[in-house]
Amino acid sequence: MSKILIRGAKVLGGEQQDVLIDGGTIAEVGSGLSAEGAEVVEAGGKVLLPGLVDLHTHLREPGREDSETVLTGTRAAASGGYTSVFAMANTFPVADTAGVVEQVWRLGKEHGYCDVRPIGAVTVGLEGSKLAELGAMHESAAGVTVFSDDGKCVHDAVIMRRALEYVKAFNGVIAQHAQEPRLTEGAEMNEGVVSAELGLGGWPAVAEESIIARDVLLADHVGSRVHICHLSTAGSVEIVRWAKSRGIQVTAEVTPHHLLLTDELVRTYNPVYKVNPPLRTERDVRALREALADGTIDIVATDHAPHPHEDKDCEWAAAAMGMVGLETALSVVQETMVDTGLLDWAGVADRMSFKPAQIGQATGHGRPVSAGEPANLTLVDTAYRGLVEPAGFASRSRNTPYEGRELPGRVTHTWLRGKATLVDGKLT
Repeated sequence: MSKILIRGAKVLGGEQQDVLIDGGTIAEVGSGLSAEGAEVVEAGGKVLLPGLVDLHTHLREPGREDSETVLTGTRAAASGGYTSVFAMANTFPVADTAGVVEQVWRLGKEHGYCDVRPIGAVTVGLEGSKLAELGAMHESAAGVTVFSDDGKCVHDAVIMRRALEYVKAFNGVIAQHAQEPRLTEGAEMNEGVVSAELGLGGWPAVAEESIIARDVLLADHVGSRVHICHLSTAGSVEIVRWAKSRGIQVTAEVTPHHLLLTDELVRTYNPVYKVNPPLRTERDVRALREALADGTIDIVATDHAPHPHEDKDCEWAAAAMGMVGLETALSVVQETMVDTGLLDWAGVADRMSFKPAQIGQATGHGRPVSAGEPANLTLVDTAYRGLVEPAGFASRSRNTPYEGRELPGRVTHTWLRGKATLVDGKLT
């Protein structure tokens, strides 16, 4: 593998430096570096970050290759600056056995645009009644450490307790989709003023908050780790903040779309805005941004949820829930957190690389940009502003809520262990 010299990059948004990659490793970081025969990338003040890590991606394979595949999903990830993604278990068949998680893991190894870490199901078939083969999935070649029934809630408190107890043996984590099912029957959007005016079934904040409250208490009781998926309400923020003040082992994520969009958009009846959990109020958005800034919310995770055209181009009630997000996540975070002064680029690296890698135990990812570390890197042109054009997405699906919207920032290069997966904005 040849040497690469990245010249004049702002490492984590700081002073301009040169970074020399030799093989799959960062060989040197400093000023005025040179290396005979090295490929030179003129960064020109672009921001250099550790490769991003997404703890919440839906790759759809096996079973829904019409929406996404491991290949197309990892190409989308590389386009967005990601070098590692965690693939959710709600595939067909469900990733609830060692065989299925190994299949997903091997597909990731084969395609090579980013590392793929499968997430195992908590319960058999995501049905919530019987624990899946957690130990076997952990002991498999995939080495699963994160388990989730995402798309569904582990609503039975006894099952949730047993899962938390089980994963303690190998320091695993249960990632909970916090949604009390009885409180969200027939729900199509956030419960509030807009749902009342539109006559759509409301999804109350308490349906999320009640599960989070229960689960942080269960985690405290058994001394285990719980991670809250796609936290979306101001009340949820306060529960997590309280739990952390008590020393409970809880972490939480927020999606880019919950940092930017509100339920007012549902007035258009455009199904692209239909998502689980639903878009909330402006008050919730402000609370989520502040919580991400102060560390109450640990990470940004995309909840990249691709759907084929026909599942979204229909009436609101029939439309599938979910949005694609891998290729726009960093731009939305720049818009909502960096350009507003709530986070600097070092903070972005923390929320989108360092901490998700720590939570998911993604070895070799989320590491400092320093000599001796794996060369998992992404280069961002933060001065760029442009319209989102889904026709150019690497993802197989186009269900983005940002079509035609101007967003800042553009990933120009991504390196996975020193190998370029994206060069000048084009996949290799």
